[in-house]
Amino acid sequence: MRSDFIRSRQLDAMRIGGERVGAGRDACIPVTNPYTGERIGAVPKATVQEVREAFALAHAFRPLLTRFERADILAKAAAIVRERAAEISALITAESGLCVKDSLYETGRVADVLTFGASEVLKDDGEIFSCDLTPHGRRRRVYTQRSPLLGVISAITPFNHPMNQVAHKVVPAVATNNRMVLKPSEKVPFSAILFADILYEAGLPPAMLSVITGDPAEIADELITDAHVDLVTFTGGVPIGKYIASKAGYRRVVLELGGNDPIIVMEDADIDEASSLAVQGSYKNSGQRCTAVKRMLVHEAVAAQFTEAVVEKTRAWKYGNPTDAKNDMGTVIDEGAAKMFQARVEEAVSLGARLLVGNQREGALYAPTVIDRVRPEMTVVRQETFGPVSPIITFESIDEAIAISNGTAYGLSSSVCTNRLDYITRFVSELQVGTVNVREVPGFRLELTPFGGIKDSGLGYKEGVQEAMKGFTNLKTYSLPWP
Repeated sequence: MRSDFIRSRQLDAMRIGGERVGAGRDACIPVTNPYTGERIGAVPKATVQEVREAFALAHAFRPLLTRFERADILAKAAAIVRERAAEISALITAESGLCVKDSLYETGRVADVLTFGASEVLKDDGEIFSCDLTPHGRRRRVYTQRSPLLGVISAITPFNHPMNQVAHKVVPAVATNNRMVLKPSEKVPFSAILFADILYEAGLPPAMLSVITGDPAEIADELITDAHVDLVTFTGGVPIGKYIASKAGYRRVVLELGGNDPIIVMEDADIDEASSLAVQGSYKNSGQRCTAVKRMLVHEAVAAQFTEAVVEKTRAWKYGNPTDAKNDMGTVIDEGAAKMFQARVEEAVSLGARLLVGNQREGALYAPTVIDRVRPEMTVVRQETFGPVSPIITFESIDEAIAISNGTAYGLSSSVCTNRLDYITRFVSELQVGTVNVREVPGFRLELTPFGGIKDSGLGYKEGVQEAMKGFTNLKTYSLPWP
């Protein structure tokens, strides 16, 4: 993706009420291709005053789109995304280093988010309660309806899934007639700006969505505390999420934070299936997903067989130039992240783990890596290692597997490989996570279904189009006489 493409698409400016702001400004943030190191463009640094203006503009606008109009806008945007899939994929790959396979897959997911949003808009969101159910009742009925928030939604998104993370914030806001000010990661801003432009093209009133780019150190507090903000929705790291919670005050906060997701392989598991899931779950999206497999917990009876299969499939996982359609993996987000993964693996090896394959680095390109003889207290598994590292931990019993899985600050998702119903029911009941996927990767979901975690992975509130739409609305009840 050449820098002249960025300029030709005019992605070098913020969108405040749809207007391009800040193009060519001296105070800007460069955006670099993680693989080549090439500067592909730059975006302006918003001032605090510009952030305030974006919120004021959004707050002053009152969306009156009908359900049909909202559905029509989202459906048209979905069609545009599908039509421009190759272009969008190339942009995501250029600014994030994700391989073409992953960026094309993400583009399809973005279209899915839009499609689900369009269909959910058309559903009635109310309920009916008869009131003559007890001796103290009345001959009445209580009805519910949902309405947009009175204030503005402030959304902050991370670098992984540069457009899909944005879609999961913006689409539910559009679907519920809300106004949003979005601040994408300064590492991958162009995908967010292009997504906004697609929505404007599809007919979205520009005042309903502004995209602010800038230095978080300078504008983050205003994004959280501006007087017009009614709700802050954030996806990203735990320290920042907890900071947002401490600053938000009397506002709703939706936090989708990190994960330390296990794949748990029991003694009865299909080892070929389990090892394939483990490898895919570890390396897709360069391992940069909150729901990536970050710990492989394996019953000691099958550990040797499973480890051999994982190593073999890891060696076959092609990585390198993200633009090469034959590659299964590109880079991680930057060289600093790759160095951190390498250091954690080296630390684990120094403490007794065994390196079986990988841990090679060239710039931001980091090889898929497998280590075994890992212990739960090692940093590589105690903390979230947000990259393509596969640490293998063995256990003797289901009790020990559950204890190891729950022995982390995180509680997002999990994968369980077994055919035994007694095991499955225990995992579903006892794992302290938001999702348990049986014989599937931890990250499996539809864009529609509820998604979120507990503990340091989040406050229990769910994302996914349907749940996010509920979270972005106020519920009102009213009652009427009923014979």
